[in-house]
Amino acid sequence: MDHEIVENSIKAILEQIETDAGREGLKSTPHRVAKAYEFLTQGYNKNVEEILNSAIFHEKYDEMVIVKDIDFYSLCEHHLLPFFGKIHIAYIPDGKIVGLSKIPRLVDMFARRLQVQERMTQQIADAIQQHLSPRGVGVVAEAYHMCKMMRGVEKQNSNTITSAMLGIFKSDARTRSEFLDLISHKRI
Repeated sequence: MDHEIVENSIKAILEQIETDAGREGLKSTPHRVAKAYEFLTQGYNKNVEEILNSAIFHEKYDEMVIVKDIDFYSLCEHHLLPFFGKIHIAYIPDGKIVGLSKIPRLVDMFARRLQVQERMTQQIADAIQQHLSPRGVGVVAEAYHMCKMMRGVEKQNSNTITSAMLGIFKSDARTRSEFLDLISHKRI
């Protein structure tokens, strides 16, 4: 990211919004915003192979593995406003498992890009399917979107739920139902 270009762009925006864009509280804002956008979009600098490369293990385990309540923060590509929430992921191994800490890292990689929730949900499922070749993958994302809370329809308590079901999670209603039931209960 070219910080100078971003800083100049933010300065121009501030000058359109604020009559005194040079005041003390705003002097460093272009620099801070450039650093913030670099952090919030760091997912573009990562790839699935880099995250999973040394954490895929051959294992005979063939029951459902679920990592739930993974916090995420992303930026809506339509308004550059945040959306955030929780993601729940399940897969049924077929000879390979992945280190559990890698699943939230995978979520962060896709969330730290300009996104729409629907695409992010599918990207996570596709990445797990492609790299682990499990019998199936299920991903559910629940999010609050600032673009519909702060502006537009201004509905503060409305959340959005998306899902991506692959393999047995798509073809077998019982497997899908078990996953959805397990993520809906608080266990700990």
